[in-house]
Amino acid sequence: MAESATVIVQLSDPHLVAPGRMLMGRIDTAALLAQAVAAVGRLRPAPAAVLLTGDLVDAGRADEYAHLRTLLAPLRCPLLPMPGNHDATPALRAAFADLPWLQPVAGDPALAPYVLYAREIGVLRVVALDTVVAGAPHGALCDARLAWLDATLAAAPAQPTILALHHPPFATGIAHMDAMGLLHGAEALAALLRRHPQVERVACGHLHRTIVRRFGGTLAMTAPSTAHQIAFDLAADAPAAWRAEPPGFVVHAWHGGALVSHVVASGDHRPDRPFDD
Repeated sequence: MAESATVIVQLSDPHLVAPGRMLMGRIDTAALLAQAVAAVGRLRPAPAAVLLTGDLVDAGRADEYAHLRTLLAPLRCPLLPMPGNHDATPALRAAFADLPWLQPVAGDPALAPYVLYAREIGVLRVVALDTVVAGAPHGALCDARLAWLDATLAAAPAQPTILALHHPPFATGIAHMDAMGLLHGAEALAALLRRHPQVERVACGHLHRTIVRRFGGTLAMTAPSTAHQIAFDLAADAPAAWRAEPPGFVVHAWHGGALVSHVVASGDHRPDRPFDD
């Protein structure tokens, strides 16, 4: 693919449940994910890869992952999945056994529980950094994962890179989500990124909203969910709540020697019309 047309789509937080069920008894996450996949299929140029930034399923069960694979099947490009706090890494790896990059990092038992990989997609490089703490909603980065990231970024210092995490490494002001954000390792990550200026974007999930902030000398952003969104409320005592706001995804496009990130709604908004119609 030509440099100006390298496109990576980021889908996040579909929270898929078993076939025939709805999340919390009222959110049809399967239909909403199918809607997002159909919207991705209509993109021009077609994406070179689809990045999935965690909470792929809601309870980490094998039947949920099997359902996920069925719904993702129309995508005709490489899949780059990574876990969130709702995922179970063994079941995720089993469901995507055809993707060797999801298997444990060779030669380092300390990294075996984590999904860590780098993939070249056109002129871009995607580095997946697992922030999951087993059994907990918040995220963390240990010394072993940070050392892996440092070495991985150092191996390709001139290649424009997207660093993918589930938990955003910054406070958002949505208090109940910040309480389960990246609670350990964010400062060390910021210092590390300042040594690797090729990182064009830190692409995160978890927040079910679009949020952008400078971080570590680059731009960090969260993606909307393909399903429900977290209610926007910056009050310190705001309750945890969700809203049926329009679902969407992010398109990261390398264009004109720079990475441009577009947030795209995945619902039915009627056909495009020319301005003079």
